[in-house]
Amino acid sequence: MIQDEMGDRTITRLSYTDGEGERVDKFVASALPHLSRVRVQALIEQGQVQVNQRPARASTRLVSGDVVEVVETAQRAPVPRSSSEEGFPLEVVFEDEQVLVVNKPPGLVVHPAPGYAGMTLVDLLLARHPSLAQMSNPSEGRWPGIVHRLDKDTSGLLIVAKTSEALTLLSQQFQERQVVKRYLALLDGRLSLKEGAIEAPIGRDPRQRHRMAVVAQGGRQAQTLFWVEREFARFTLAKVQILTGRTHQIRVHFAAIGHPVAGDALYGHVQTPQPPRMFLHALEVQFTHPTTGELVVRTAPLPADLQAFLQALGPENAGAY
Repeated sequence: MIQDEMGDRTITRLSYTDGEGERVDKFVASALPHLSRVRVQALIEQGQVQVNQRPARASTRLVSGDVVEVVETAQRAPVPRSSSEEGFPLEVVFEDEQVLVVNKPPGLVVHPAPGYAGMTLVDLLLARHPSLAQMSNPSEGRWPGIVHRLDKDTSGLLIVAKTSEALTLLSQQFQERQVVKRYLALLDGRLSLKEGAIEAPIGRDPRQRHRMAVVAQGGRQAQTLFWVEREFARFTLAKVQILTGRTHQIRVHFAAIGHPVAGDALYGHVQTPQPPRMFLHALEVQFTHPTTGELVVRTAPLPADLQAFLQALGPENAGAY
C-alpha cells in the first residue's frame, strides 16, 4: 500500500494479489478499514476509485496484479449557523413533523464539500432544526435530512426528511422512481421534436473527471422526458421530467443532443443573449407522505431573474411561470 497526501486529498494505491473474482468495493473496505462499505461505494460513485487507471464500478471484479487507486478528500462536518448569513433565507413551501419542502435559491450549495467553506442548505436547515444533526454522517456521505440534491446554480424545490423514518421511506420512493420531479429549462437552439425522451447512460467523463458525460461503458442508465413549452429565435423553453437522478442528468443529456441548458458554463457555451445564470429551475415535486400516505404536490414559480430574461426574449411569447 502506498499513500500520497496532497493538500486535503489522500491518494492510496493498493495492489491486488489474491487471485481473482473479488469485488473492488469489498476489497477496498477490507484494505482500508477506516472506510465503511457505504463510504467506499460513495467514492466509487464519485469516480474516486480507479482500477488500472480506469474508473471502477462497485461490481468490478479484480484479478491478480490489478492496481486500485483510492482518492479520499477531507470532509467537514456541518456547523449550525444563523440562517441570515450570506443573504440566503430559507423559503419553506411545505412543513410538518416529518417533511420539509424548500425552495432553494440559486447559488446555494446543498451540503458541505471539499474546498467549499461557504454557506450551505445544510447549515440553514440545522439553524432551523438542530435535531437534524442526529441523521448526519459526513464520513459516509450522509447529510441531515438530504434525500436528493440540486446543483448549486439550480433553483427550486427540494425535499428534506426531518426524521430517520421519513428519510428511509422517502429514500425508498426515490430508489423506486415514485417521486415526480419536473423542471423548467431554457435550451440553446430549437428542438426538432415537441416532446420526447432521452435515454442514455451517464458516467464520469474519462477525459475531464470533474464532468459527467454520456458514456458507452461504465455509465448508469438515465432517462429524461421533455415537452416544449415555448420557442424563441435562439432558445427553447422546455418542461423536463427526470425518471432517474444521475449527477447533472438534465445538463448532460441536453448537451449530448446539441441543446445545452442556456447559461451552463460547464456543458454549454457563451450565448447571445446570455441569461443571468444557468436557466434550470426545479418547478414541481410530487411524493407520497411517508406517514400519512397522502400525495403531496408543490410547485415553485420561476424566479424573477429568469422570468425577466424570458420577457426580454419576447414579451408576447414568454408568459409567466
